[in-house]
Amino acid sequence: MNPDFTRRSVLTGVAAITAQLLFRSRLARAGGVIADGSPQLAAAPGLVDLTLTAMTANTLRIGIAPAAAQAPAHELGFVEAEWPPPLEAPAAASAHTIAWGKYTLRIETDPLTVTVLEGQRTRQQIRFDIDSTNVHFPLDGPVFGLGEGANSFDRRNTREPLVNGQTPADFRTYGARLQIPFAISAAGWGIFIGQPQGTFEFTQTEGIFRGVEATSTRNIFLMLGDGPADVLREYAQLTGFPHMPPRWALGYMQSHRTLASQDEVLRVIGTFRDKKLPCDAVIYLGTGFCPSGWNTGHGSFTFNDKVFADPPAMLKEIHEDNFKVILHVVPPGDLHGSVSDAGAAADVPGDAATYWEPHAALERIGVDGWWPDEGDKFSVYARFDRNRMYFKGSRKTFPDRRPFALHRNGYAGMQRYGWLWSGDTACSWNALRAQIMVGIGVALSGISYWGTDIGGFEPSPELTPELYVRWFQFASFCPLFRSHGRAWHLRLPWGWNTGEPGPKEVEGAWAASWPPAADLHRPDVEEICRKFLNLRYQLLPYLYSSVAQGHETGLPLMRALSLNWPADEKAVVTSDAYMWGDHILVAPVSENAATSRNVYLPAGAWWDFWTSAQVDGGKLVTRAVDLASIPLYVRAGGILPIGPIRQYTSEAVSELLTLRIYPGADGRFTWYDDDGISYGQEQGEFMRAECVWSEAARTLTITRDATGQLPLPQTIRVELVGTNQQRQIALDRNGARVKF
Repeated sequence: MNPDFTRRSVLTGVAAITAQLLFRSRLARAGGVIADGSPQLAAAPGLVDLTLTAMTANTLRIGIAPAAAQAPAHELGFVEAEWPPPLEAPAAASAHTIAWGKYTLRIETDPLTVTVLEGQRTRQQIRFDIDSTNVHFPLDGPVFGLGEGANSFDRRNTREPLVNGQTPADFRTYGARLQIPFAISAAGWGIFIGQPQGTFEFTQTEGIFRGVEATSTRNIFLMLGDGPADVLREYAQLTGFPHMPPRWALGYMQSHRTLASQDEVLRVIGTFRDKKLPCDAVIYLGTGFCPSGWNTGHGSFTFNDKVFADPPAMLKEIHEDNFKVILHVVPPGDLHGSVSDAGAAADVPGDAATYWEPHAALERIGVDGWWPDEGDKFSVYARFDRNRMYFKGSRKTFPDRRPFALHRNGYAGMQRYGWLWSGDTACSWNALRAQIMVGIGVALSGISYWGTDIGGFEPSPELTPELYVRWFQFASFCPLFRSHGRAWHLRLPWGWNTGEPGPKEVEGAWAASWPPAADLHRPDVEEICRKFLNLRYQLLPYLYSSVAQGHETGLPLMRALSLNWPADEKAVVTSDAYMWGDHILVAPVSENAATSRNVYLPAGAWWDFWTSAQVDGGKLVTRAVDLASIPLYVRAGGILPIGPIRQYTSEAVSELLTLRIYPGADGRFTWYDDDGISYGQEQGEFMRAECVWSEAARTLTITRDATGQLPLPQTIRVELVGTNQQRQIALDRNGARVKF
């Protein structure tokens, strides 16, 4: 049976179609008919009930329903919470105005339209086609969002069906589709359509949502703010803030495919440590997508005894080398429910409580995380239930351990539960360029933890040492830093210098002579990978602080320039560079044989990360590059906490942390730390310090948040970029003040 057509989905569809027919019938009887024969909204009581709810001071729920019905009281993907009471009692739509905080709502009935005014300025307008599932709203510039996998950054002049999975013909370039009915504008508004399926159509001046799920009741959620950063916070209040992941999930992860033997597994982890190549996790593919994976076949939770003869002992040995273990799994034909289900509910085939049990057994012997693959044909409800199951299930098994699950499918709200990767992209320069754009767009859709297969998944003649290096550099500034793909030996940082390609897993006349022999003797690839691995681990204090910031604010790690510069027209449409946290601008190189890279820097002073040269912004700059570098710039006023090189994120080191200040403007940064693995931070077991740089006073002030129970380090270094000034300072329990 097709998993899309579960009993629940069939009944839901029948009810929705019946309801829409009833709605149309009511309108046809109660309303007039205009010249073209379409229904006309009349003011007769009971025709359409309109519900307006202030979800927050800046988010409005607009619910419509036929008389004697109600708009949905909950939305898939939203945080479970009781919604506030409506601004007015639900009633037949009529023309009038309503005060909503600093806004005014103007209701019109021909056609049904809700306009939101801030003073005399129209912030947004929602218009309903009563005889269909269409919703209209005007555009005032570029519009973004809608999830993952579309082939344009600015969605204007596109038609975007909310399809899911690796189905479009262009998924090898743009990745799998994970569509979310959420659009966001740099002008400071966002719209979430409370229907999981449908199509967005955009012209230059209008957006239209055409629903597929026929329903006579619908919710629209309008979010407003001064810019898109405010809108993302509003969106997170509805769908949840990004979860706080384990720190190790921010380290490098090495994926495997066909495993020759247990010796090969141990040899790979030993090589990472011997070569001083930082790595935190190893990932094992299941048998079925390769001849010899970790298990005995698709859906199996039994270890492959040719590789894992004694699984508990093998997992213990891997852990002793300070690696986490992540296992690939494919889903059953149906999945629904929650890990808390019991009794008859848990006995239904496909229930999450029952399906979680074999996962829990493997977690108890040492498995640290999961890679839930596939699920493309699941309903949107099943996809969301699956995201939730891997988070809630892991917390049920180990309540005080942060879960990790890497998904290819999901829906709005998945940021509360897991990570997303873009699927089986091609090994091509076009795919690399596209993935930069896709990652920025995914972040604007509320999904913070995202990444790709380094080098692309599907080999082609374009998979060369250069493509691998450039993709590796990009991934070192993605939330997920993970190598995976066919010809997996070439995905190892040293894989291009062994003289052998390993299992290629590709077909075609070209494959016999690929890769060229010279490409398999490239020691420079390993050195460049080491450089960016070391940099990723040195920046972990900055990255982890940015994760904590996102957990509180809804801001992603990869940030479109519009989040900081919403009024800069060039910044708003930039899709090949992004901010990494508050202060670092990243411009990946995605051209073959590049010797330079053009980068747009928004207005203000900037510092070249590599050379410490100061650069003026507000213009396009050209940065020379070699294979070992990509343009990285730091905003004037930026403060970066930089740690020592570690071989894994929890490694104890004696070297001091450095606060690096980039002068030229006032600046601030919130430095955060906790144990990186438990939920102790929810009981106050964390350290947070506000670091403020005053340009005029040439002073750095560090103030510890007294609500955190963990102390500051006793001693740190403070470095002022562009000078030779570096101080080693002692911190007391409250912080310190440093004058330059």
